[in-house]
Amino acid sequence: MRQICSFADYFVICSGESERQIGAIYEEVDQALRKVGASPHHSEGIPDSGWVLMDFGDIIIHIFSPFEREYYQLEKLWSEAFAIVRIQ
Repeated sequence: MRQICSFADYFVICSGESERQIGAIYEEVDQALRKVGASPHHSEGIPDSGWVLMDFGDIIIHIFSPFEREYYQLEKLWSEAFAIVRIQ
């Protein structure tokens, strides 16, 4: 991302199929990164909204419901960025 934006090196974009799954992804990412000494500078959204953002400075993590992911289309918006890993 750094080549095309000034605020992050990486975006992680993923989906959860339900509010519960979005919350579980959020909790697992939060716990795993805290274990290695990283904590988010900022978090936004809640699982029942269909979107949660975790801002770790150089890495921004977006957790979407399928509907919200399709609506915001971040992959399309940031299509000039180089995709490191894409799992579908």
